[in-house]
Amino acid sequence: MLNTMNMNSYIKRIKKEFKENPDLIVKELKINLLKKVYVIFLDTLCSQDKINNYILKRLTSIKKSFQVENTIPGSNIVKLTNHDEIECYLYNGFTIIIQEKEIYAIETKVDINRSVSTNETETSLKGPKEAFTENYQTNIGLIKKRIKNHHLKIKNVNLGRLSNTNIGLLYIDNITKEKIVNDTYHRLSKIDIDLINDSFDLYPFLSKKSIFPTIISTERPDRCADALSNGKIVIICDGSPNALIIPGFLVDFLHPYVDKYNKSSNINFTKVIRLLCFFLSIIVPAFYIAIINYNQEAIPSSLIINFAIQRNNIPFPAVIECLVMLIICEILRESDLRFPTKYGSAVSVLGALLIGEASVSAGLVTPIMIIITAFTYISSLLFTEIELGNAIRTYRFIFLLLSAFFGLYGLMIAFIFFIFNLCDTQSFHYSYTFPVSPFDKNYFDSVFFKIHNRFRSKRLTKNIVKEKV
Repeated sequence: MLNTMNMNSYIKRIKKEFKENPDLIVKELKINLLKKVYVIFLDTLCSQDKINNYILKRLTSIKKSFQVENTIPGSNIVKLTNHDEIECYLYNGFTIIIQEKEIYAIETKVDINRSVSTNETETSLKGPKEAFTENYQTNIGLIKKRIKNHHLKIKNVNLGRLSNTNIGLLYIDNITKEKIVNDTYHRLSKIDIDLINDSFDLYPFLSKKSIFPTIISTERPDRCADALSNGKIVIICDGSPNALIIPGFLVDFLHPYVDKYNKSSNINFTKVIRLLCFFLSIIVPAFYIAIINYNQEAIPSSLIINFAIQRNNIPFPAVIECLVMLIICEILRESDLRFPTKYGSAVSVLGALLIGEASVSAGLVTPIMIIITAFTYISSLLFTEIELGNAIRTYRFIFLLLSAFFGLYGLMIAFIFFIFNLCDTQSFHYSYTFPVSPFDKNYFDSVFFKIHNRFRSKRLTKNIVKEKV
């Protein structure tokens, strides 16, 4: 129970525990010359209307001693007995009232789920369905609803000379390395542009030049909470329904977060297939061009004869044929992404069928080229991240051109260049090939081959966090 001598020390303790949490509001109200009361709440989890109408207005009209239970209306008023309970009630949307000798918690939570929609780009049959909105306070609340601990910190910075957009950098201070936090905050502070309309506007300033994506974009609050608990940083941008997670590794883009909601025995096979498709979507067209032009001995004679028969009346070289078909597929892919209605997928499939059938009938392309192109395109559809898809597309054409000039030797040259570039890529001072290099067994077992949580005793990213579980 509080007394007059230590009430100020409790207020100082609360402010210290919630340091760098700008949504903590502490109001001091004077009842008379000798008595005062403190009203404390989290702005992102409480309703301003309820606090103003039912708490502040009544307290400011009182000029003598009062009992909270008899003065303030509320269906849920709890009398607290110690300071340790305050944090729990604050994170559950309660407003704390501290008198001389008493602490009360009054429920004033805001319904942050009213304007929250379901996720669209990271859909899953299992797991939470909530997605971020364009409201900054709502997005912060969706994360704090999952992490109810004062170690979750927020550093705010306003960017944009005209937009003055509020940017929040979230991290857990006793888990995330201070070096990553300071480096990210320094990069944010140096941004000087007119407008920031979306979190993707920050991407070029935070990520060094690389063909691979090094920052994860997500619309799922549960994914952000999981990343924070494993030592990563989350950036929330006012007006954007997407959060950024730093750092991001190649494996994070190959295997979606929703895999964690499936049984490990069932999802591990899918992970192997997905990893195989990543390489096949890059190599298959180049391999076909190499063996059809230079290295016919690499495949059975009956198969190469079949390929030769199919190409008997084709007027174009195989490499031109392949390039044209791949470009057509990329056009269809872009039309599918930009099409304003849900008919986009149907239009793309119809276009692919008509172009493929018409091209074969007209003798412009071979049936095997249609198969090669379709297999390549379908394999790349497993990766929904647009930046990763662009990187795959770029390397696909690099492999194809080198194979067209040097055959399988060109394919090997392109593959070595690909591996070197992959290993040379850095994501906020860490290797992009993590957890393969440097090897981290916990992260490897969780992302490449999922194991049950009961067999894990350390955080996934133990190499980039301060402590172990």
